[in-house]
Amino acid sequence: MKITFKLMVVSMIMIFVLVGCGKLPQEELTAAKASIDAVVAEGAQKYAAEDAKKLNDGMQAVQDEIKVQEGKTFKDYAKTKELLAKVKADADTLKSGLAAKKEEAKKNAAEAQVAAKDSVAEAKALLAKAPKGKGSKADIEALKADLKGIEDSLAEAKKANDAEDYSAAIEKSNAIKTKATEISDQIKKAMEKVGPKK
Repeated sequence: MKITFKLMVVSMIMIFVLVGCGKLPQEELTAAKASIDAVVAEGAQKYAAEDAKKLNDGMQAVQDEIKVQEGKTFKDYAKTKELLAKVKADADTLKSGLAAKKEEAKKNAAEAQVAAKDSVAEAKALLAKAPKGKGSKADIEALKADLKGIEDSLAEAKKANDAEDYSAAIEKSNAIKTKATEISDQIKKAMEKVGPKK
């Protein structure tokens, strides 16, 4: 009788352990999702796109693990809890460092804008000195039109910067700088062909 009772107690304990491990960790899942939502709301995808992607990948791993466990008779969500804890910790860490990442992106966007403006100013100055002569008038007019289009693009880069879309502002500013540098290079080559003014 005592042995049977002990077996029943041991069996009950094992069932509680299996059931305890076999229950979906809903609280942890909700907490991890809330942490991710909070960091995304603060602009993680704008200012820390790679880190935001890692969080999404982490949640995908959690979902994959949940699917694996749902297919089993005796479910064990220990690994799911582990993954959720890591995702939540990563989200919390990202949230605490997001202000610094935003400032860095803002600084980089401002530097890119200054570099773009400087390149446009250099191209304008060179264009004013461009050799004028037979056959070059059409080329100069084409370069002036290109430069005007690039100058107009500076406003778009500023608009993106003002909207705190720093990655778009950097991209636009870099494109402007590249085009302005190309124009400057064309003018320099034309000046070299003509030679120094006498």
